[in-house]
Amino acid sequence: MFNDISPLWISLKTSLIATTITFFLGIIAAYWMLGYRGKWRSLIEGIFILPLILPPTVVGFLLLVIFGKYGILGQFLASFNINIVFTWYAAVITATVVAFPLMYKTALGAFEQIDANLIRAARTLGASEWTVFWRVSFPLAIPGIIGGATLAFARALGEFGATLMLAGNIPGQTQTIPMAIYFSVEGGSMQEAWGWALVIMGISLSGIVAVNYWQQSRGKRREARGKRQEESTTNYQLPITNYQLPIIESKLFVNIQKQLAEFDLNVTFSNDDRPLGLLGASGAGKSMILRCLAGIETPNAGKIELNGRVLFDSQRQINLPTRNRKIGFLFQNYALFPHLTIGQNIAFGLPKATPKKQVIQVVETQLASMQLHGCANRYPHQLSGGQQQRVALARALASQPEALLLDEPFSALDTHLRSQLEQQLISILSNYQGVTLFVSHNLEEAYRVCQNLLVMEKGTAIASGSKHDIFERPQTYSVAQLTGCKNFSRAEIAVNGMVKATDWGVELQVTESISKQLKYVGIRAHQIIFTTESNRENTFPCFLAQTSETPHRMTVYLKLYQQPTHSSDYHLQAEVFKEKWEILKGRSFPWYIRLDPMRLILMT
Repeated sequence: MFNDISPLWISLKTSLIATTITFFLGIIAAYWMLGYRGKWRSLIEGIFILPLILPPTVVGFLLLVIFGKYGILGQFLASFNINIVFTWYAAVITATVVAFPLMYKTALGAFEQIDANLIRAARTLGASEWTVFWRVSFPLAIPGIIGGATLAFARALGEFGATLMLAGNIPGQTQTIPMAIYFSVEGGSMQEAWGWALVIMGISLSGIVAVNYWQQSRGKRREARGKRQEESTTNYQLPITNYQLPIIESKLFVNIQKQLAEFDLNVTFSNDDRPLGLLGASGAGKSMILRCLAGIETPNAGKIELNGRVLFDSQRQINLPTRNRKIGFLFQNYALFPHLTIGQNIAFGLPKATPKKQVIQVVETQLASMQLHGCANRYPHQLSGGQQQRVALARALASQPEALLLDEPFSALDTHLRSQLEQQLISILSNYQGVTLFVSHNLEEAYRVCQNLLVMEKGTAIASGSKHDIFERPQTYSVAQLTGCKNFSRAEIAVNGMVKATDWGVELQVTESISKQLKYVGIRAHQIIFTTESNRENTFPCFLAQTSETPHRMTVYLKLYQQPTHSSDYHLQAEVFKEKWEILKGRSFPWYIRLDPMRLILMT
């Protein structure tokens, strides 16, 4: 069928060389463009993609202008007696240029699909940019990169127009398979043209099928390997008594300002080794504080200092990279590296020079502390959400951070599992001597985990101190509301030294000193007392407007002095356990409630 099979070898040679070149250039360009946000981004990307959208003959013409006898590079190379035009080198150049956009775009897409928190997590574990690329970005993007290389090879193999312009059609030198097909048709040899067409389709299709098969079998092999390793190591455990996390005397000072879309973050606080809870509604700026501490975000101004080390100082232009801050970060989605085993995840942040035996001890120590014996060789997708969270915490602690940042770690868990892990976290933090910041919008969760609280509202700290002071004596309406108080009334100072609750229509005795700036009075729903002693201070008749039921409690909505006209006509809501509700609901109206003077909250 073929009088000369040289087009096959020329095509394979030029395509393989071109694919190899585009493989490296495409990855480098894609990874650089991933982080580049300069004003020339659109222009640069346009240049990278241009060969994909221009007619091949135009690409060939431009290359001829560049490498031709009178071109800039052509004249330069001619001074060394090097000629590119009408050589197989020219075929390689044209194949590289037309294949590059496919490799670049596919690699860029593969890098962009990687969860950004995985990259951030690697940096918080002390990884350099090269380590982040080689151990996280590249392995996770490799399926897409291999797919891009296959497309680039197929494109290089099928290149015709640009090659004809720059390399010509020289049998045995530059005549590739597409050239052979074209000139076979021109010469009336349809059988030979069909033969070459089938060859080039077979090569391209074989490459695509092989890559698809590899991608499908890759996951299956990893799954099987994980199961085999799990079976062989489930009952194996090294002694862990020889390894302990170091005790760190840690103190943190933060004074930062950052402009955000909806408000400006402006906060100052310090903390010792007792867990500090950042409490506030969603979007209050809590997570942004953690990201600034970890170096993921950069404040516009301010200073961050940890254990005497300046992490950020806008005046002195200090901004330590994330990898040098010695800060562990537990992300909401845990950000475990999916291509690494649990043991490899935990050991990721250990120094490269750590002896293998010590690495194993560290991993086993952390797994034991998290009650995850035998999981070292499993992969993240083989674990439950609660187990993944514990692995992420173990990984952060294994890197021996001076500060541990927990960004709503229980948000993705169900109620039962959240309660279990919360108790385990409290136990772990009791033995951790570094700084701990715990972000939550769940007030009960923050209260149980942390000794101190910083209450945030739209980028500003509106209260700070011990959890007892903030919950028992909130100073403002906003803080009381964020800490769960549901009953409020506008308040005035009465002439007899009492407080007049204008919305409730009552005067109240209080034990707390009354500020001249008094604006509100409040009481928590569970602190309202139902009584039969109608003559005591702060005791008022009330009527039921509506009820709301939870598994263990009843919320009752009450109107003082008179019957409500509709379900939303009430002054106060009280919470009672169902056992007490069974007794209460049988009483005739009016009921009587007492607002304990010691429980009333006076706010500005």
